[in-house]
Amino acid sequence: MIVEIKIPTPGESITEVEITNWMVNDGDIVVKNQELAEIESDKATLSMTASESGKIHIVLEAGTNVKVNAVACTIDTDYATQEHAIVSKSPEVTESKPVEQPLPVESAHEHIKISPVAQQMMAANQLSIEDVLKGLHRISAQDINRVMEHMSSKPALTIMPESQPISRETSRQKMSPLRKKLAQRLVAVKNETAMLTTFNEVDMTAVMALRNQYGKVFIEKHNVKLGLMSFFIKAAAMSLKLHPAVNSMIDGEEVITPQYADISVAVQTPKGLMVPVIRNAETLTLAQIEQELKELAEKARTGKISLDEMSGGTFTITNGGVFGSMLSTPLINPPQSAILGMHNISDRPMAVNGRVEIRPIMYVALSYDHRIIDGKDSVGFLKKIKELIEQPSGFLIEGKDPDKLLLGI
Repeated sequence: MIVEIKIPTPGESITEVEITNWMVNDGDIVVKNQELAEIESDKATLSMTASESGKIHIVLEAGTNVKVNAVACTIDTDYATQEHAIVSKSPEVTESKPVEQPLPVESAHEHIKISPVAQQMMAANQLSIEDVLKGLHRISAQDINRVMEHMSSKPALTIMPESQPISRETSRQKMSPLRKKLAQRLVAVKNETAMLTTFNEVDMTAVMALRNQYGKVFIEKHNVKLGLMSFFIKAAAMSLKLHPAVNSMIDGEEVITPQYADISVAVQTPKGLMVPVIRNAETLTLAQIEQELKELAEKARTGKISLDEMSGGTFTITNGGVFGSMLSTPLINPPQSAILGMHNISDRPMAVNGRVEIRPIMYVALSYDHRIIDGKDSVGFLKKIKELIEQPSGFLIEGKDPDKLLLGI
């Protein structure tokens, strides 16, 4: 029986996608639930799986734009029982491969260290150590440098390599639907918003001390690492409650202000920038935020994240510090009206109680749409972020002034 496999739909508003990569070849034997191809739209990446086992016939080639529900391939189920079926990655089927035994190391070359990968390559090609040594035509200056660096902690004398021909070649590749959509959105933000950026600096001493002191206990208790992002997500959620204008967005001639904080977190993936959403961040603990982050980031990087998991955020946080950025002016993620930019942490001299001390400092930036967010709210929001990170105990009283709480004012 011939079974048709059709292009899945990533979302209601999407009618066309691109087949970016086939994971099998035409004529392969596939099994039920096996991943067949990667499908990319302007909003998300998803996989296409086999609904039945059998022999596959590919109808649509990779790199082509196709309509949703078009037939991408067919599967002939009459071949489902063949012994040489490609094994599925699903838990139902396991793959068993004979392990190549490494060749014995000749006694004359016992001093030569061979990596496991190299041993497997030698075994697969029936090569002995003597064969490999004979295949080395000459010892280069780079080889000598590597040996000297291995034998001594002092840097070896570097000999300039022989001059290579100058290349004037160029490469050209098609822009993916996701990248094209991202480009359009970024240009629209610059043209359609009155974007302004305000900055502040945050002393990370307290948060880093917490992570150093309780990091191992946190992992043992919650089975997830305590990172910096969870502190900023929680601080942003509390600050949005105190400055709701930063959590607002424009809809025609109206301003919508959600009473919850759905925080979008920018994640760099091989397909481009994606922004999975932490729902109701104001109700989550640091451990719950870290667990959500880990799960969503993994889905984003492997292309398994859904459109729903990236939609509906009310505020965005991006961390350029992981790439070494000192300062930036992040672009707003529409239809949101503000975005918080985190940056790298560097030891800098600070005036503390009349004395100069070296403290770990992070510069933070808030880009916002000045059409609906005034300077008072933007500066106040960023200042509250600073206060909560520098005094994490403030998380327990929802970012409120402890002195005012004590005095009842």
